[in-house]
Amino acid sequence: MKVIQVVPFIGDESSGPAYSVPSLCRALSAIGVETELHVLAPLPQSVHDINCFSYPRHIFPHYALGRSPEMLRGLKDACKRNDIIHNHSLWMMPNIYPNLAVSGTKCKHVVTPRGTLSQWALKRSSIKKKFISLLGQTAALSNVTMFHATCLAEYNEIRAYGLKQPVAVIPNGVDLPIIGPYINKEKKERRRLVFLSRIHKKKGVDVLISAWGLICDKFPEWDLHIAGPLNSNYAVNMKNMASVKAQGRVFFEGELCGYEKHRFLRSADIFVLPTFSENFGIVVAEALANATPVICTRGAPWEGLVKNRAGWWIDVGIDPLIECMQHAMALDGSELGQMGENGRNWVEQDFSWNTIGKHMKIAYDWLLHGGDLPDWVIVD
Repeated sequence: MKVIQVVPFIGDESSGPAYSVPSLCRALSAIGVETELHVLAPLPQSVHDINCFSYPRHIFPHYALGRSPEMLRGLKDACKRNDIIHNHSLWMMPNIYPNLAVSGTKCKHVVTPRGTLSQWALKRSSIKKKFISLLGQTAALSNVTMFHATCLAEYNEIRAYGLKQPVAVIPNGVDLPIIGPYINKEKKERRRLVFLSRIHKKKGVDVLISAWGLICDKFPEWDLHIAGPLNSNYAVNMKNMASVKAQGRVFFEGELCGYEKHRFLRSADIFVLPTFSENFGIVVAEALANATPVICTRGAPWEGLVKNRAGWWIDVGIDPLIECMQHAMALDGSELGQMGENGRNWVEQDFSWNTIGKHMKIAYDWLLHGGDLPDWVIVD
């Protein structure tokens, strides 16, 4: 089996697809699936072990469209020698090119929306999305052979958009760091509530800082640490907001990657993601893999936090966040440690990349050859 993976950009490691798509390539390659990754330049050094093809990104008519005639030509050539082209995300030209590239070939077309069909996402940059639809995104969606959703919520978004093709529901995977006896976290004088993601309005950072400012005086032994890129106007506004509302007890760490990211998550007593919308929320899985209990809103599909006694799944908004944070921060270290152990065990069982790669390969096999329907593929 030969498979092409396509994603517009993987240069920003704080973006979920920049981690999950290369990781999927590695998981598939490890089980014998010949895999190519096609992206717009530049390529980060972290993908040196993957068979990558990168293409220039043209400014005209707008840089945000990701126009690259070179990529289209490259994908057309690749579809002649591969069985499947798997596109990740929507609303850029690289997400339209796969539909054009499969024309006249036997290559099957798979699409993972990665949150781009959520109601929150569809309302953002709506003029751009209408333009992209006219350029070919609508036609591309109608010609997809199979969709891939990272959770049931994303499956429902695909159906709500009117798309009727088969959907493989397979979560993202997560790398399991080696952390030893993870229930016994390092003792420290200060306790840490942490956030790690893009510092973006969608992630609810302003809600988190507002909530923290209202309760931090009740928890003098706790600090809030926020990790994520600081090169946006929103991030600057959040730093200013924190200086006013939290009197110096909010620390901005900048973007953390690799070992530093895992050390940061492992150092936390509680991880919090007050997001408005996520198709998966890979950072939640990463926090759990580092044995850190999680507070996450219903904007992300992490209801299993409650079932697995690994955290809290709460309504979006400042009041539910305040209530949950106060409850969680009042727990002693042993209770939080046990929740962290529960989360680590859950991730190890359900979200290893080895398992995800095998499930994706079986879905691809079914798409190419038919046979018994895999349990994780839904056909309406």
